[in-house]
Amino acid sequence: MAFRHGVFTQEVPTSLISPTQGESGLPVIVGTAPIHLADPSNVNKPQLCYSYAEAVELFGFSKDFEKYTLCEFIYSQFALYGMSPCVLINVLDPSKHKELATAKKFTITSGEIDLGTEILEIGFEAANQNVDDDIGDDDEPTGRVVYAKDTDYSLAYDEDGNLIFSVIPTGALANQAEVYLTYTKLKPESVSASDVIGGVNAVTGKYTGLELVNQVFPKFRLIPGLIGAPKFSELPEVAAVMVAKAENVNGIFTAQAVVDIPSDSTGADVYSKVAEWKNRNNYSDEHMIACWPKVKLGDDVYHLSTQLIGLMNSIDNGNDDVPYQSPSNNALQINACVNAAGEEINLGLEEANYLNGQGVVVPLNFIGGWKAWGNRTAIYPANTDVKDSFISVRRMFDWVRNDFITMFWQEVDSNMTPRLIRTIVNSYNMRLNGLQNLGVILGGRVEFLSSENPTTDLLSGILRFHIYFTPAPPAEQIISIVEFYPDYMQTLFAAAA
Repeated sequence: MAFRHGVFTQEVPTSLISPTQGESGLPVIVGTAPIHLADPSNVNKPQLCYSYAEAVELFGFSKDFEKYTLCEFIYSQFALYGMSPCVLINVLDPSKHKELATAKKFTITSGEIDLGTEILEIGFEAANQNVDDDIGDDDEPTGRVVYAKDTDYSLAYDEDGNLIFSVIPTGALANQAEVYLTYTKLKPESVSASDVIGGVNAVTGKYTGLELVNQVFPKFRLIPGLIGAPKFSELPEVAAVMVAKAENVNGIFTAQAVVDIPSDSTGADVYSKVAEWKNRNNYSDEHMIACWPKVKLGDDVYHLSTQLIGLMNSIDNGNDDVPYQSPSNNALQINACVNAAGEEINLGLEEANYLNGQGVVVPLNFIGGWKAWGNRTAIYPANTDVKDSFISVRRMFDWVRNDFITMFWQEVDSNMTPRLIRTIVNSYNMRLNGLQNLGVILGGRVEFLSSENPTTDLLSGILRFHIYFTPAPPAEQIISIVEFYPDYMQTLFAAAA
């Protein structure tokens, strides 16, 4: 050591660690999008979106929500609830989910043919000008000539996503009244449960579908909070994988899977079938929020899971990004409740409460308009533990666990000293005290207990900290006791005096 003479200073690390910040309910949504209207290579790539325009630019847009489930979420999340960000994963692959159509006759009107929204820009072929008038629409032309793109015709999508075939006046099609075209058609209905579930390619190591949930935090440094798959979550095999991912994100984090119970005739088209279907298909887990049926705003139909995610994000946003408030009895952006057939369903309070008692969240039009109704996770009533059965309490347990991990990850592999233990205990006690002062929790503390840290574990480099905390459960029942009190009859005599 060099000889030193004088006054010197040095610094030590702060004994209190500042809490990390993040989106508590970050939605990660897996589904289908009309990416042939945007970037056709955007398949099985998690994309972080902060605006409606950004999402549409990446994934395209169509109001056909039944075929394009990511569009349903994009419109609900950004247009109806004004919430961001979200992570979207498209599994519709134009190179896989397509079909080749045989030659078909099209009539040219005002120099154009509207080919619709699902035609891909490949394989156009046209018949020659001498088309026999007796040839039917499904017949093949006898003589063929291939016209040149950008010479005889052009292709472009309009603002509604329709592919427009336009005749170029100077080209060989200028005098044609009809043409035969062959084309490849996008087939979103061929996307299956296995596409949404995804997996890991053993050869390439590429992740697909729900397996991509584990890439969200490494890629964006944001923890998935709510996992959704509108339409596809009605399939039990998809819902099961969603829950598995929610329970174990990156091996350390936890989240909630928001799923739908099908409202068609094979599922539960009336409320009395919901509980039986839910139990038979094992929609029962503390990391699952089950929704039924669908909802409607104007002509647009949404899965309830889609709107519930937007509602929870909106509530969290008003609570400093801490998910301590239940979504129940908060307004949805809907004006009707429907089943898959489009038939209106008007649940009474008794029916809605029955489904709540089966661990299902429903829409209810009662006092104050259409609202989400239900506080319970899908594990209820099989498990009544307050930390597992209440949505808001369960989300707070997930949030605290994730918060502790991110806050103290920087201390992993630090020397095991009393200073390290004091730093963790003091820092998180300050964190819990702050949450209590804000009314987020009723109370909390963290302790380092000798009974939970045997010497054998300490020698193996293992430290355990015990967090005690109490999120406030929702006031699910407010009861008034009304009694006739005879003594107040004496006021009659006071009035006559």
